[in-house]
Amino acid sequence: YFETMARIAPLHDSEIPPASRPEFERQLAAHGRVTNMKRTLARNAVALESFMTWYPLHDEVKAFLGKRATLVYVLAISEQSDCLVCSTYFRRHLIDAGETPERMVLDEREEALASFGRRLAMDSKDISDEVMGRITAFLTPDQVVTLTAFGAMMVATNIFINALDVELDEYLYEYREREAGSGERGAPQS
Repeated sequence: YFETMARIAPLHDSEIPPASRPEFERQLAAHGRVTNMKRTLARNAVALESFMTWYPLHDEVKAFLGKRATLVYVLAISEQSDCLVCSTYFRRHLIDAGETPERMVLDEREEALASFGRRLAMDSKDISDEVMGRITAFLTPDQVVTLTAFGAMMVATNIFINALDVELDEYLYEYREREAGSGERGAPQS
């Protein structure tokens, strides 16, 4: 079922520990599948539940940014972190919505979000006043806190996946960025 080069193998359904089973079942019910990342996290119930707070943060951010701007933000973070799994996951959503991630035209707000996301992933201590000013021009202080917490959760997700070489889930294979041609990365540019 799983042929993997991951550093820690994802668990099969029958291997999910009892403490992780409730969250595992919630994820299965909500999404119809449980990804390799979640199957790996399931080895520790607290870790699994902690990372699943991504979803309520995502919903809050999407409520004030909208779907596309939220995708631009998380794609920028994931591509800056060089996280194949997350980048491909967000590419899937954009492609399914009719977008071409490598050729997206971003408005001023989306450009600011992409810049902020890349800086969070690159060096969170080096977010310039200019980048922050572009964000605070259209977000309230409470929204900036929520956006930053969500971005930090995205960076943590990228770190977990990259550190353990979590394998790309098979359902995402067709959405993986094609490297033929220009060699351009799919990150929205600002």
